[in-house]
Amino acid sequence: MAVVNVGSYTMKRPGSKGHRPPPRFVPEKKISWRERAIIFVPYLWMILFFLIPFLIIFKISFSITEISIPPYSPIITFEDGAMQIILHLENYTNIFTDPDGTYLRSYLKSIHVAAFSTFLCLIIGYPIAWALATSKSATRNILFILIIMPSWTSFVVRIYAWMTILKRDGLINDILMTIGVIDHPIYMLQTDFAVYVGIVYCYLPYMVLPLFSALMKVDYSLIEAAQDLGCKPVKTFFNALVPQTKSGIIAGAMLVFIPAIGEYVIPELLGGKDSILIGRILWQEFFNNRDWPLASAVAITMLTIMAIPIIWFFKNQRKQGAQV
Repeated sequence: MAVVNVGSYTMKRPGSKGHRPPPRFVPEKKISWRERAIIFVPYLWMILFFLIPFLIIFKISFSITEISIPPYSPIITFEDGAMQIILHLENYTNIFTDPDGTYLRSYLKSIHVAAFSTFLCLIIGYPIAWALATSKSATRNILFILIIMPSWTSFVVRIYAWMTILKRDGLINDILMTIGVIDHPIYMLQTDFAVYVGIVYCYLPYMVLPLFSALMKVDYSLIEAAQDLGCKPVKTFFNALVPQTKSGIIAGAMLVFIPAIGEYVIPELLGGKDSILIGRILWQEFFNNRDWPLASAVAITMLTIMAIPIIWFFKNQRKQGAQV
């Protein structure tokens, strides 16, 4: 192995095995006060509107219900000059020891609905994102407007529109009965089907946009090479295209799954009585039962469940960044 001595630094020739270039010393750039102010703004926003409310809910979850204003007991009291901290854990134990299993079933139901809705958004959104990525610039702008335009209307108004479409004497049943496909109206409203329709309709743009961004960075020479080697279209799609858009798939899935798991408006308006998702449970405990401590414990548990895919997403992003 050839070695060249340069002063006190020993360097291997580029052609030799295990060559490492000499270390580069990059001077650290000083951050100006303007840059610090710009960085501070999002941190301040997260502290005011996420961290502080989270800590308040977390504190309430260790209280017990009382007939007072606010309707829960304080966890910090002062008696004879001594401070006492009383933490009640029964709110968390009630979630897992409930005789009817209402909370656990609502968690599992919410995860199931959110996961299946995310899968539907992926199946529907991938071809739309592909059409956007492969279309001309003028056509692409029109398609973008068509995708984003429903978001300009109120969320609740859009859900009420679907109620009129899916009801027994709604648009879908009228069309199917007019052309003779069915003889009697189909019961679609107040079902899980209606909940899936509402979630997919409202959250589909959050899946399409990350997929479009990933598809714009695809190396199409790999797809052409796979086709030249006789790879079938389905195999080419899963082996050459999907791996290149993995980051877009994960980002879109997180943007759909996380808000869908705590959705309240769509299950409340489109779902039936059996569609007891965790968002409806939170509403009932907070406003109907006035049990703020238990509702806070349910919310904290839900946030813990939601943190699992978020942590996995960030770990995946770091792994991809390290590979690059």
